[in-house]
Amino acid sequence: MTKIIRLDAPIVVGAGVAGLSVALGLERVYVITSKEMGSTWWAQGGIAAALGEDDSPQVHAADTIAVSGGLAVYEAVSALTIGGPDAITRLIQMGAEFDRDDDGGLLLGREGGHRARRVVRADGDATGAEVMRALNEAVTASEMVEVIDGRVVDLARSGDRVVGVLTVDGKSRTLYTAPAVVMATGGAGRMYSRTTNPQGVTGDGIMSASRAGARLADVEFVQFHPTALNAGKDPMPLLTEALRGEGARLVDASGRRFMDRFHPMAELAPRDIVARAIFWQNDRGSSAYLDGRSILNFHERFPTVTAHALSVGLDPTEHLLPVSPAAHFYMGGIDADSRGRTSVPGLWAVGECSSTGVHGANRLASNSLLEGLVFGARVALDVQGGASFDFTGVEVPKEGLDLPVLAGPVIEDLRQIMWDRVGLIRTGDGLWEARNSIIDIEPVLSRTVSGRNASDLGLLITMAALRRSETRGGHYRADYPDEDPKQAMRALLVPGAADTVRVGA
Repeated sequence: MTKIIRLDAPIVVGAGVAGLSVALGLERVYVITSKEMGSTWWAQGGIAAALGEDDSPQVHAADTIAVSGGLAVYEAVSALTIGGPDAITRLIQMGAEFDRDDDGGLLLGREGGHRARRVVRADGDATGAEVMRALNEAVTASEMVEVIDGRVVDLARSGDRVVGVLTVDGKSRTLYTAPAVVMATGGAGRMYSRTTNPQGVTGDGIMSASRAGARLADVEFVQFHPTALNAGKDPMPLLTEALRGEGARLVDASGRRFMDRFHPMAELAPRDIVARAIFWQNDRGSSAYLDGRSILNFHERFPTVTAHALSVGLDPTEHLLPVSPAAHFYMGGIDADSRGRTSVPGLWAVGECSSTGVHGANRLASNSLLEGLVFGARVALDVQGGASFDFTGVEVPKEGLDLPVLAGPVIEDLRQIMWDRVGLIRTGDGLWEARNSIIDIEPVLSRTVSGRNASDLGLLITMAALRRSETRGGHYRADYPDEDPKQAMRALLVPGAADTVRVGA
């Protein structure tokens, strides 16, 4: 039996940096969130914003576009970088504490792909946790935000408009109807066997939006962080990009640097290039390591990395840290404009589950938290004027009414297929093998909510990677190693309609 509750204000699904940024910009809002901790908490890197005297939003935009593989949408990038300084100011006003220099000014770091020092951090490598602390305190202090426990299963529609969210909490399902729905559910990194993403990040929001008819974009573009600690943990502990910005070097087992063979910027090259270089090192049996022993006061400056390393018996001031790329950030997702509007009325998308073109084919380091902050505020303004209470006859995809939530062990087979065949190095033959393998296990995976979402999105990514017969940004085809100017465009997917059933009177 599905309980139906009619809400009198918009719903935001997700309580990470993007979701809470939307919520805090609305007059009244309900935030639906699962008990699993989202990716924002884990973010070690900082927030990029043009705050230095030698910097500007225009230079930040140029750096963002330069690494985007030619697919960045200028309007979205401009909105992002112009909004950066104000986003930092709002966080500070909420009480967020960022690292400061000896004069009390914000301490600005530099990361790969950035031409200037523009990255603000908290406690060296715990920026995400500090951002979430400040946002959560603001939400707690607000009387206008109500938090509801639940995991998204599907979206509800009335005619051509999204009008609510079907959720599950334990064994009970609840359909919440509302005048507007904002998806802020994060990415899909858990589809890969090597990932920095926590449990639950399996594309649930993206695929529920797709089943409601929302157009998807750029689904083939998955970003792999170059340096995850390769020590047998799942998720793999992240070794922040800031380490290389502060002088850490990538070396082989004999201590020799190797990045200068791949790019003039060496360790500060765009992260897709660094990730593939490390992958090749590991694949040919010459392990890759991060050498941060030259960084002064390492333990104090990077306490999170230190804790991760010490947990596996390594001291980063004394030892080389074994590294591997890992699935980290998703550039594809729900197609949305720079106000978060999707192709379906009543539905907005923001943050990693959305695809506005702000990252193109490859994200610039430390633009992800910034995206949630800037676009969260922009979406809130648009939702406030676009909500509607006028709907009747609510329908939901019928399969979502009784599917169990969590996938069984076969999900690990999917994760390995995605890593082996749809990961950093892709080929036509390998992608066809992945397609066939996913189809073979899909009947089992589709018996659960998370399994259905992961297999459906995995197949979409695989087929989109097959169609893009070139190399661009985070998408590398070994059989098509060059960019093809004729394919310099975003790829849009229009889903087929899911079978629905009417719920309630």
